[in-house]
Amino acid sequence: MSFGMDEHQGAIIRVIGVGGGGCNAVDRMIENAVQGIEFIAVNTDVQALQRSEAQVIIQIGEKVTRGLGAGANPEIGQKAAEESAEEIEEAIAGSDMLFVTAGMGGGTGTGAAPVVAQIAKKLGILTVGVVTRPFRFEGARRSQNAEKGIRELEQYVDSLVIVPNDKLLEIASEDTTMNEAFGLADRVLRFGVTGISDLIAVPGLINLDLADVRRVMTNAGICHMGIGSASGESRAATAIRQAINSPLLDTTIDGANGVIVNVTGGMDMKIKEIDEAVSQVRDSASPDADIIFGAVIDENLNDELMITVIASGFAQTSSQSRGGQVSYAGYDRRRESPAPPKKEKNDAAFDFLRTSERKDQLNRRRVESQNGHDHREDGGFGLPKVSPETETSSARTPAPSRNIEEEENEVADLVNRVSEDTKTSSERTESLEEQPKSEKPKREKTTRPGRILPWILQDDEDFDE
Repeated sequence: MSFGMDEHQGAIIRVIGVGGGGCNAVDRMIENAVQGIEFIAVNTDVQALQRSEAQVIIQIGEKVTRGLGAGANPEIGQKAAEESAEEIEEAIAGSDMLFVTAGMGGGTGTGAAPVVAQIAKKLGILTVGVVTRPFRFEGARRSQNAEKGIRELEQYVDSLVIVPNDKLLEIASEDTTMNEAFGLADRVLRFGVTGISDLIAVPGLINLDLADVRRVMTNAGICHMGIGSASGESRAATAIRQAINSPLLDTTIDGANGVIVNVTGGMDMKIKEIDEAVSQVRDSASPDADIIFGAVIDENLNDELMITVIASGFAQTSSQSRGGQVSYAGYDRRRESPAPPKKEKNDAAFDFLRTSERKDQLNRRRVESQNGHDHREDGGFGLPKVSPETETSSARTPAPSRNIEEEENEVADLVNRVSEDTKTSSERTESLEEQPKSEKPKREKTTRPGRILPWILQDDEDFDE
């Protein structure tokens, strides 16, 4: 653990998205200005790669698939990754921490992700897998492929965060569309990565450095990752409860031997609130748990408190429970433990969406601040304009209460933004094609020798994004 603002710099963190689901998650991270990370997109499907926003793009298995994808066959995905192992190794070499993200159940993600993790392990890189289980309506075969792929991946990663897509069905409303459901799955996958990477990449009052994260996550197996936010009275208790009992994961922190707690708040954040959050973690985790905490002061958070919890080191209890899946203490949310008050399903979804939306806003603000733009000049991100004369006094004045109509408008606006965020890749591509080429943003791509896509070697104007 380190004090100061610059100790986090120097750690090389990379995210490698494998297959369609993994590459979608990478694109969403780039769109939302995730900090301190280099992105790599790996796929067998040439057309999907052409839409990627990643700076390093690798087509794997050119001989095996001829650029046509793995056809939902994990064996083909595995052979494709093995064929392109040298290019993958070159792309990830030198990383201090690597996230391997994929949607399990298909061909490329399921088959190639374990190969990528195996290469990273050989290089001695701290490797974290963040993957999704398929929806049950995707069929038994896809589910079986996913379980096999997860077991393979677990052999090579240090830590593994598993997001069951079926959890989205539990919190979704009857009006939730297919696009919205898959978009939310991508969003959860993204926060499985940023919830961990932000601990190192975002500077804080008490920084968590790579050594802290390595201590908790090396050879840790299944991990729990949760985020929560709250404001007003009892905000620390509410936020930590959301983070511990994530509505979108099968895990809690019960019995964890290693826990990282990161608390982010405004200038009004109190030491007692940090103590309250850590105390709740201590009550749930193993009595001998190694608990590490960090604190970040963000002036953009007035009355709001955000908490991220990473828990690992669960004791293996049975290899035959849960229909043949490996079971871990803390891995079943039905265990008897202090449970939060029950919420309606849509309330749990709203908690997650509100927190994730807030993190996106803060990331974009940090980027603007680094670029020399003061978001307060125009009241950016829906905030009122604040003048220097009124900033001090307004910080101490409670915000005026809002009426029901304003609350409903805010919720409606959030739903619209979420729906917009879940547009399919093809829709985004069509939107780009309609723009004049002069308006298309330029992005620098990194090229490497080997089976990298030949169109990467050309200027952006020579191919259709």
